[in-house]
Amino acid sequence: MQSKAITPEQYIAELPEDRREAMTKLRQITLASLPEGFEEQMSYGMLGYVVPHSLYPNGYHCTPELPLPFFAIASQKNSINIYHMMVYSDQSLHDWFSSEYPKHCKSKLDMGKSCIRFKKVNDIPFDLIAELLTKISVQQWIENYETNLKKT
Repeated sequence: MQSKAITPEQYIAELPEDRREAMTKLRQITLASLPEGFEEQMSYGMLGYVVPHSLYPNGYHCTPELPLPFFAIASQKNSINIYHMMVYSDQSLHDWFSSEYPKHCKSKLDMGKSCIRFKKVNDIPFDLIAELLTKISVQQWIENYETNLKKT
């Protein structure tokens, strides 16, 4: 479900009441936890957190006019999803998150290739997500992205 909202505030305001509080909290912890350099914007119809062209002029290799994506939050039809690009491109971060998740949440980890899904808003491990966001600097993400891009 891609939103046509132009701003993060509009995106959240358009959500059903039962999702608005969780999405607001996810946005707040994201803004508080992301290292300096990442910027918030609407991206692919979601709340996106990107490396701006001012720090990485090449942009996203598939669509260079867009900034390099790093993290996103979306309210989908059946779940609230987070998209953390480094969890999928760095095995040690993936393993850390997978091993920490059960300590924060009783529900089974529902992780796909490009997202982590939370079907119940009460199951969102806000503290774990906040910690995850602090683990990677903009420069580390750029280096990881370029390394993985060379492999393809």
